[in-house]
Amino acid sequence: MRLCPVIALLTAAACAPVQQVQVSKNTALDNSAGLSRPAIQAFAGTTGTPPLKSNTEIAKDFLDLEFRMESGRTIPVLSRFEGPITVALTGDVPATAPAELARLIQRFRSEAGLDISTAASTANASVTIEFRPRAQLQRVVPTAACFVVPRVRSFAEYKAARNGPAVDWTNMTTRQNVAIFVPSDTNPQEVRDCLHEELAQAMGPLNDLYRLPDSVFNDDNFNTVLTGFDMLILRMHYAPELYSGMTEAETARHLPAILARLNPAGAGIGGTAAQLSPRAWTTSVEAAFGPRGSVGSRTSAAQRMLSIAKAHGWRDSRLAFSYYALGRTQVARDPQAAVAAFAEAGRIYRSLSGAHIHAAHVDMQLAALALSSGQAEQAIGFADRAIPVVQRAENAALLATLMLIKAEALDSLGQAAEAKALRLDSLGWARYGFGSEQHVRARMSEIAALGARGRNG
Repeated sequence: MRLCPVIALLTAAACAPVQQVQVSKNTALDNSAGLSRPAIQAFAGTTGTPPLKSNTEIAKDFLDLEFRMESGRTIPVLSRFEGPITVALTGDVPATAPAELARLIQRFRSEAGLDISTAASTANASVTIEFRPRAQLQRVVPTAACFVVPRVRSFAEYKAARNGPAVDWTNMTTRQNVAIFVPSDTNPQEVRDCLHEELAQAMGPLNDLYRLPDSVFNDDNFNTVLTGFDMLILRMHYAPELYSGMTEAETARHLPAILARLNPAGAGIGGTAAQLSPRAWTTSVEAAFGPRGSVGSRTSAAQRMLSIAKAHGWRDSRLAFSYYALGRTQVARDPQAAVAAFAEAGRIYRSLSGAHIHAAHVDMQLAALALSSGQAEQAIGFADRAIPVVQRAENAALLATLMLIKAEALDSLGQAAEAKALRLDSLGWARYGFGSEQHVRARMSEIAALGARGRNG
């Protein structure tokens, strides 16, 4: 299940809409006449980088991903598709979805070794991806951007079966048909992100782990496309030594040999397998980043996250995420405290393998804070450090946001021509990352207001 993103700018609400600041007239917007004219940009797609992690750690990650649900419930046996996997699109399919699916299937075939292809119709598809209006989906699962369900082929079937055992993953042995539900009225990036995460979980592990920085199997949602670690996990899931119905103990006995074959570099890396996050910490994450709650309640939840992380002696991405959460809750109340929390989050993320995109998210927040406080050159420095990382991670919404922050900072420094060129360059990525012209203009207005605040402060 993909939750709401963490791209919200200078706000305590992770799921808040981007239309947070409105301005009646804005020179930056006036200079970008023809906002809808730049062609929508899209990434060509990259190959995931193999994980730099010990096989001992990966084996523990694999078992925790495979034999536990996000809710904490235990999954008694391994389940997977046995034989070729076919995928069909149905419903109000967005124009970008077929090409995104084709690129993703090619990655599954080349990087994970999966026997997967598109299906001619939904009738015999292993996985059906149905697009429905967001409002319909959220009436059923309010907190999810998109989600995956076993043993159904349509949204109508799911609504009829959702309170029964048929859609319970824990009583499944062999996967035969699975449905994924994705909003039809969303931006191209969310369509792509949902395809990546939900199709991977439809075929592979069902859990998400906050301790994994280099994976989409993580509810922090910093990674938006499947990583090299994720492809290794899927390759392990369909290793010939494993089969549907194996217990955790039976599966564990095969993992050293599987990893020695699939990831020989991991044999020479040291590392200690991390433990599962306690429920108190994950509950605090949900309170800090969920769609409801006051600034005060979010701050308290973020402080609980940090206290628990420190009490457990964590030095991994969970400690960094706790500082990140605290920083987001402090931006309006205490910007200096927010900067300190973000700086510590960034320091930890940069010390971790596979957490470059996380550090880039921190830099975006620091750049926005610098812009709003009149420190244009610092804003440009943070943006310049993050932009190459974000391009490699294929996050168009974050890329456009950083480009717009930098453009606004250039305007503040009197470099109007450079600012206009960069702002126009950002629009194609903004259309992919935010969707409609209304949403693009809202993000531009928000960032322009931060620049105005910095110049007038």
